[in-house]
Amino acid sequence: MKKIFPIISVLIILIAGPLFTNAQQEVGHFAPGVLNIRDFAMPETGFYGVVYNYFYSSSRVNDDKGNKISSVTIKPGPGPGTVVNINVDLNVYALAPTFIWVSKWKLLGAKYGAYVSPSFSNTSIGASLSTVTGSGRSKEGSTFAMADLYVQPLWLGWAKKRWDLAFGYGFYAPTGKYNTEIVTLPIVGSFTTEAADNIGLGYWTHQLQGAAAYYPWQDKRMAIATALTYEIHGNKKDFDIKPGQNLTFNWGLSQYLPLKKDMTLLLEVGPSGYNSWQVSNDTGDDAAEQPVMDNVHAVGLQAGLTHVPWNATLNFRYYNEVSAKNRFQGSSFGVNLAIKF
Repeated sequence: MKKIFPIISVLIILIAGPLFTNAQQEVGHFAPGVLNIRDFAMPETGFYGVVYNYFYSSSRVNDDKGNKISSVTIKPGPGPGTVVNINVDLNVYALAPTFIWVSKWKLLGAKYGAYVSPSFSNTSIGASLSTVTGSGRSKEGSTFAMADLYVQPLWLGWAKKRWDLAFGYGFYAPTGKYNTEIVTLPIVGSFTTEAADNIGLGYWTHQLQGAAAYYPWQDKRMAIATALTYEIHGNKKDFDIKPGQNLTFNWGLSQYLPLKKDMTLLLEVGPSGYNSWQVSNDTGDDAAEQPVMDNVHAVGLQAGLTHVPWNATLNFRYYNEVSAKNRFQGSSFGVNLAIKF
């Protein structure tokens, strides 16, 4: 893996020189498998509540060529380091209640909206990746606690007969559970590392997102939706590292099928997927000396029900990651409920 840093106590023979080269592996805040296909487009004016349930599992972590890793090298200083076998068994559950407001105001010819999304999780993909690749062990046990908070104060939507266009700016605040701990190794001494039970990532992220949905029919029974999300990360707390920037492309096709003649109950089905790349290197003294950027690609399917009189939707979603480099490769499942108040 492109970044390593010591956590467990091992016997290491060191030669003269610096004690540690703390190199951490980071991934972005944005989780591309959480939102529904049509969620990137702005809805009608009003208040909405959405409950996102996200499940992610993985039994492998890949190297920079996309091959499964069975061991990592713990190397706190010059010398050959120590090879440690790993056995990945990652299971993430995240809950994100989201509150959306779409106003009647116009800005640049677009509707203005905003939303806030606190989240809670038993772990995070980013925190778990740092644990597995840094120490050769999966986190044992779990605690369900607050994760990092997402706020989008700017959301603009342009609605046309056959198009919906949207642009948003938001930020992730490091409110999630995040601690460091002191670890002591024989001969080497003591050093600071991330706690194994972290949930938050320990840094701020600015997010820019543009989305477009095309409707072949004017009644919007079918939507071809895409979105580009760009993340700019800040410095990580207690370490000299600034994670590289990330770019994610989401795509999907959503088709409504009436289950009742009066069109009050609709079935929604369609394929979807995502592609995510790290587009710049990590920087700082704790970044890897020879950085390799990560990426992941997934395809999946969404199915759901919309009850028109209640303005309520229930969606089910599954993604399988078909390839990944320098990160976990797994699958995810989501159950989302949305209602207009």
